[in-house]
Amino acid sequence: MKGIAIGLSNNSKEILKRLKKTEFVKDIYIAGSSKDDGMQNELIQVQKPREILLKKWPEIDLIIFVGSIAASIRIINSFLTSKDQDPGIIVIDNKCSKVIPLIGLHQSNSQNIAYQIANLLGGEIIETNNSNDQSFLNLDAFGNQWGWKRSGKIKDWSKLVIKQAKNEEIFCKQSSGNSLWNTSESGAMINQINEKEIEKLDSTFHVSIFKNNERNWHPPVLWIGIGCERNTSKELIENSLNNFLESRNLSQQSIAGFATIDIKKDEKGILELSEEKNLPIKFFSKEDLSTIIVPNPSNVVQNEIGTPSVAEASCLLAAGEESKLLEEKRIFKNQFGAVTIAVAESKNQYNPTHGEIHIIGSGPGDISFLTSNAKKALSRCTVWIGYKMYLDLIKPLKRSDQVLIKSKLTEEKERCSKAIKLAEEGIKVALISSGESGFYGMAGLLLELLQKIKKEYRPYFQVHPGISSVQLAAAISGAPLMNDFCSISLSDKLTPWPLIEKRIEGALVGDFVIALFNPQSIERNWQLKSVINRCLQSRHMDTPVLIAREVGRENQTKKFFTLNTIPFKEIDMLTVIIIGNSQTTLVDEIFLTPRGYLQN
Repeated sequence: MKGIAIGLSNNSKEILKRLKKTEFVKDIYIAGSSKDDGMQNELIQVQKPREILLKKWPEIDLIIFVGSIAASIRIINSFLTSKDQDPGIIVIDNKCSKVIPLIGLHQSNSQNIAYQIANLLGGEIIETNNSNDQSFLNLDAFGNQWGWKRSGKIKDWSKLVIKQAKNEEIFCKQSSGNSLWNTSESGAMINQINEKEIEKLDSTFHVSIFKNNERNWHPPVLWIGIGCERNTSKELIENSLNNFLESRNLSQQSIAGFATIDIKKDEKGILELSEEKNLPIKFFSKEDLSTIIVPNPSNVVQNEIGTPSVAEASCLLAAGEESKLLEEKRIFKNQFGAVTIAVAESKNQYNPTHGEIHIIGSGPGDISFLTSNAKKALSRCTVWIGYKMYLDLIKPLKRSDQVLIKSKLTEEKERCSKAIKLAEEGIKVALISSGESGFYGMAGLLLELLQKIKKEYRPYFQVHPGISSVQLAAAISGAPLMNDFCSISLSDKLTPWPLIEKRIEGALVGDFVIALFNPQSIERNWQLKSVINRCLQSRHMDTPVLIAREVGRENQTKKFFTLNTIPFKEIDMLTVIIIGNSQTTLVDEIFLTPRGYLQN
């Protein structure tokens, strides 16, 4: 993103430095007429705002002002042209308490960025647009969240937005692409019509691969199969593709990528076209291509390279299961070579460079324990996936245009696979894990699955740390984890019990404080007793033990016991147990493992 932040006073210096660390801001400035060496050393440039904008306005897509909203408006007033060309404008006060998306709420995505900044800085977003007040879908912008591209005149989209603001019915005719968007509260307000229904032209937008509608969102579902003579020029390939799509009324904006035979990995024309359009190429072997049944096999191609089809077979292979050959091959020739083109439509979108997966540790329960970094990621993501109970805990943070996908407790792999699939489609996904996702959570499984995908096809991912239930259990009881400690899960569903026993033995030999996760369930009702009996062989029976249940939630409890008085019947999967070491004390309900400071 090409964004800048401008502080309108010296008081904004610290906020500017925080903004510089985000992905939204590249350069930061302080409004002034003379250079300040101290600020220059902090990478804050000092310059008059008008001089900054004269130079930067044509090339930037976001400006964040820190200071007065009135001053910000006066600065940008003479630069504004139209909402589809102007950069997004956000204003933040000097205390970071208010974040106001001012310009580009739709086209420049400044509304969503403002949400992320507000969550990151701990501020409150102030919105004035009608869409937010009434939970309307941002008709001319929401498709960006789903990996789509928009076509149609701005004035036609504006007319539709005005109709929506007047509470008139809005219709959508969707023939391709992901349809999850209409399960959101905002999406449900749009009337869905099928291909056979008569549409109201002035009240309808389309989601399709075709370009002959006034208002269109284009999902990336078209795979272009290409076969060509060696050294065919990029210009011939590109012109042929343009003519082919134009004659079939297909939108360039729905192209997911190119496909061809692997002997073309060094074909300059195809590589240049792919790079210019920023689209992937999938290469297939002649053996794989030969398995695809196509309507126009060629004996000439079979004899020359060992497969009867390149263009038709490769686009079908790239499009995947349940795809259809939308357009059979056509051959284009001139003095600069020859190219064959075919088009397949995939059931699923494909835009992994636009998709993201954010693995979020949602903390032990209460939203107050959710980190600012996690809140920022949640506001960035269009789809949240998780176990129903965990999603319900953070549901108050969800906007009306975001979608929840809830699943059962044992469906971890399915959740991860769904997150990857959606991210490959070009959608930003939050995968929710309770506590800290890297502690017995979803992060490990997701990363294992991502490792199986070739790096060049892998969507972006980020792990956002959360507060673990053991951290909160320790905090509400004192400081039992002040010295070396370890955590051990007693669930033997994924880890063999003999290995768990070995780890318990090692923790006891090392005199570690031991935190036990997943201590006991209806099915696993003997493991905890076995562990405690083993502990009693190495540690004194009066060793203090914390039994904490549902920490961070409405029914949170904490109780102290000793190794020989643990109430096994009160313990379940919502319980965290902390067993002290030889130095741990319990005095006046202060659970403490001393570090040794007072001995020095």
